[in-house]
Amino acid sequence: MSNTKAKMFNKRAAHRKFKADEIIQTLALKPGQVIADIGSGGGYFSFRFAQAVGSTGQVYAVDTNQEFLDFVKQQAIEQGLSNVITLCTSSEQPDLPHGLFDMVFLRNVTHHLPNRVDYFRRLKEMLRPRGTLVIIEFDGRGGLFSFQRRLRHYIPYEVLLEETKQAGYVLQNSYDFLSEQSFMIFFVE
Repeated sequence: MSNTKAKMFNKRAAHRKFKADEIIQTLALKPGQVIADIGSGGGYFSFRFAQAVGSTGQVYAVDTNQEFLDFVKQQAIEQGLSNVITLCTSSEQPDLPHGLFDMVFLRNVTHHLPNRVDYFRRLKEMLRPRGTLVIIEFDGRGGLFSFQRRLRHYIPYEVLLEETKQAGYVLQNSYDFLSEQSFMIFFVE
């Protein structure tokens, strides 16, 4: 069942509506970078990041669901990506190596975090100097009866901006090419 769900997540992430190519291009990843993909699901972005950072870089696919991570691990092997590391963690506590990451990436997962301000504060410890926190999240612009609106799987842009500010981040850039999601890049204050 989880393999089916992981494949569905990957198919959805790849859908042109969600503009994965534009996201990757905007992030301008470089060989050798170390990235945490928190809420990696089926690993779609983990795999894209792993290709971009090359064999000298690393991507941590981080999720609370071990079955998703098993799927990611198997797919990474099949795709010849030896730089993908899977890590099972909780939604309350990001249990990641400290000071390792050039970028921490969260896409459509922050609405699941019970205490976002505290979680964001803890993520600061995981970032290298000049590291960035990237958040892509449904922001409520979907139709009134959209999946995100019905299940409250969204966070308004202004709320995320305030929560990250409380956690000690400064907005570096915000992009508006996603029709239902905010796309923000932060650095540590």
